[in-house]
Amino acid sequence: MANARGKSFIGRFGVHIAVLVFVAVWTIPTLGILISSLRDKDQLIVSGWWTALSTSSQTEAGRLPGASAQVEKGGKFVIEGNIFGDGPARNISAFGTKAAAPTQHQAGEVADLGEGVSLLLNADGSFVMQSPKAFEGDRGQRVYYASSAPPRFTTDNYRTVLFSEGIGRSFINSLTVTIPATIIPILIAAYAAYALAWMRFPGRALLIAVIIGLLVVPLQMSLIPLLKLYNGVGLFFGVPAKTYLGIWLAHTGFGLPFAIYLLRSYIAGLPREIMESARIDGASDFEIFVKIVLPLSFPVLASFAIFQFLWVWNDLLVAMVFLGSGSDQLVLTGKLNALLGSRGGDWEILTTSAFVTIIVPLIVFFSLQRYFVRGLLAGSVKGG
Repeated sequence: MANARGKSFIGRFGVHIAVLVFVAVWTIPTLGILISSLRDKDQLIVSGWWTALSTSSQTEAGRLPGASAQVEKGGKFVIEGNIFGDGPARNISAFGTKAAAPTQHQAGEVADLGEGVSLLLNADGSFVMQSPKAFEGDRGQRVYYASSAPPRFTTDNYRTVLFSEGIGRSFINSLTVTIPATIIPILIAAYAAYALAWMRFPGRALLIAVIIGLLVVPLQMSLIPLLKLYNGVGLFFGVPAKTYLGIWLAHTGFGLPFAIYLLRSYIAGLPREIMESARIDGASDFEIFVKIVLPLSFPVLASFAIFQFLWVWNDLLVAMVFLGSGSDQLVLTGKLNALLGSRGGDWEILTTSAFVTIIVPLIVFFSLQRYFVRGLLAGSVKGG
């Protein structure tokens, strides 16, 4: 008895550890993307997101004003001001005038630049450069400095992404594709699943076998034939290619086999007594479906809605083939892929775009997750 209890405890402990590992693997990268999307772009470049709450240090370069900013004081020509200008204040620890020695002088120390020219750069960024002769030229002295700054968070990255990079338009395009492409398969599959589960007609078993066989057909294998068929039908009826209707039908076709299989397994497991009682009371198949089957099948409908929504939202291949890459049609995944090529070094743009991409699936999943496991498992414990 004690041995059995020990094995049971070890088993539960192992399950808890495994769940904790999966939660960490999923949560930590998502948290990193969120924090990075809110950080100042200068700090994001030099340090990882796990250092977001600590002071960041970096070596930067700035240029002092040109000769037009000089004034004459006590027989010397002076240029003074603050190297940060109107930017956020930082604490300077050292500075230099050569790229090879950016921290040659300590902050507050007077640096001799030769020919009587001196430069004083304080920790707060204020500077004074003096010369016995008048400065010449509009190009000021270049200065390198090591500075530290407190953590800075901003929502400017989201404003840039949503209104300047075209992500906002692509976000609307993705919603336009995903919502109908999730609802249409559910409407069709629910009727088909009920018919295959509770209605008797010739060829029913063969039709079920064909649907199960379609589950293993690779999407890539059927993509081009389906596109040619759609273009041919569209040409016959005068419907232009690369429309939202085309991608809705494509996602519906690709999602139907799994939808019908999942819903039929669940609906076939509903209590037979309820169906027979409804028929005795004179209810038609349509009334049974609408008033009994649909309300009882909400968990499995929600489960499939999660699957279909996540797949369509994250899809790139089908969207590029059936919808195109115009600015008024490009979906969010396509826009993010374009940003990787054109803005691959701008981490603040990429992380913000990535979080905008995943925020909607997160909302959908957490809104329906209480039905997820129940809908998947309910049909597996009853015969159909």
